[in-house]
Amino acid sequence: MASSAKPGTGPSEEFRFPGNRLGLPEDGPGSVAGWGRRILALFVDWLIAGLVASAVTSKPMWAGGNDYNTAQLVTFFAITAILTGLAGATIGHRLCGLRVMTLRPGATSGYAAQVGLLSGTIRALLLCLVIPAVIYDRDRRGLHDRAANTVVVRR
Repeated sequence: MASSAKPGTGPSEEFRFPGNRLGLPEDGPGSVAGWGRRILALFVDWLIAGLVASAVTSKPMWAGGNDYNTAQLVTFFAITAILTGLAGATIGHRLCGLRVMTLRPGATSGYAAQVGLLSGTIRALLLCLVIPAVIYDRDRRGLHDRAANTVVVRR
C-alpha cells in the first residue's frame, strides 16, 4: 500500500540514523557507537574499578560490603572522569573501539579531540547516578552525554 505522505516531510527525513542530526556518518569510524559495545565497555571499566577497590580494601570482589562498594564506585568515577577528560576514552572504551568526543559548535568538523576534565567529571558523575545514562535521545546520547556535551563514537 502506498503512503500518502509527501516526500521530504516528516520525521524520517530529519532522523535517518543515530548521529545524523549531529553531522556524524551512518557507519564506520566516527559514527555513533552501538549499545553492545557501550555496555561491554561499561562492564570492563566496572570490573577494573572492582579489582582496584579489592586491592585497596583488601577484600575479594565477591565479598562486597559498604567499604568495598564505596571504593569501587569512587574508583569507577575517578577512572571515568580522568581518562575520558584527558584521553577521550576509558580502558573499556579503548578495548571496544570507542571514544568520547565533545560537540563544539562552529568548528569545521564539529568536534574537538579532547573532552576536558570538567566535561569528563560531569559525565562521570551523572553516569555514576545511573538514571541519566538510561534516559537517552535518538542520537543515543544519554542525559550524561547531553549535560557534558559529548557523544560516544566508534574509533
